[in-house]
Amino acid sequence: MSTISASRLERRIASVFIPVRSIEQARDWYCRLLGITEPCEIQFGHLCILPTAGPDLILDTMPKWGGREPEGAPPIRTPSVMLQTEDLQASYAFMQEHGVSLVTGIEHGHWFVIEDPDGNRLMICGR
Repeated sequence: MSTISASRLERRIASVFIPVRSIEQARDWYCRLLGITEPCEIQFGHLCILPTAGPDLILDTMPKWGGREPEGAPPIRTPSVMLQTEDLQASYAFMQEHGVSLVTGIEHGHWFVIEDPDGNRLMICGR
């Protein structure tokens, strides 16, 4: 019988990467969306770590994973990032007012999905 050794990994998510085509445009869009007013530095010419209360949200042109191709790295078409809000209705109205692409309406009174300018889908959930 083989023994499985203990994992050396921590049981927490440290960062989430979002593929983008233009790091400057994506940084500006996400900063407006999240109300980030402090400067967010672009590092190594292709990534930007956004200050969040949870895991780091990292925008990346992903040069190693298709970012050098004319169409860029493929977008995330199934929501894999969930952002929370205290007021789902107000957040939905904010998205409408700011021309954010809405993929769904408010579903089951708990969530909706938006799409960033690169085609990545993000879920917004009420608490």
